[in-house]
Amino acid sequence: MPLLRYNVAMSLDGFIARADGSYDWLPADPGVDFVALFAEFDHFIMGRRTFEVVQALGEQDPTRGRSILVASHTLPHSELPGVQVVGTGLAERLQALKAGPGKDLWLFGGASLFRALLDQGLVDRVEVSVIPILLGGGIRLIPEGCSHPLQLVHHEALSNGILQLVYKVG
Repeated sequence: MPLLRYNVAMSLDGFIARADGSYDWLPADPGVDFVALFAEFDHFIMGRRTFEVVQALGEQDPTRGRSILVASHTLPHSELPGVQVVGTGLAERLQALKAGPGKDLWLFGGASLFRALLDQGLVDRVEVSVIPILLGGGIRLIPEGCSHPLQLVHHEALSNGILQLVYKVG
């Protein structure tokens, strides 16, 4: 069964983006096989702000042409191929996708959406690449809220100082 995986990069001090949402601090790593990583997923789940950031990338948008669910109460219906804007019923839609066949679902950015889906018991894995930088402020990995135990299932230290951590939720 497909898993909902929150796969994200984070600074050592716990931020996934600068306060303005920028991520210029992320290093380009030619050793990461992004084609293989993206092939692990059938659907990308994101909030409105993340969707707007990736759409602004135009041809460089790594989710372009893929199945995307955008959680938003303010965006209108999308005419873009493969993009669905979900204002209500996101939990039910995700439960249906997780119960069906196919590859995993990538919760692609969005700390607030991560918090909401985690609190609803929908997130199965938290996959964090810890980048060796101290940002000193920005958007936290997760807003304050309920506590959730995690179980480490994999870890790897890369030669560039990045730590890749994979946790099972619960």
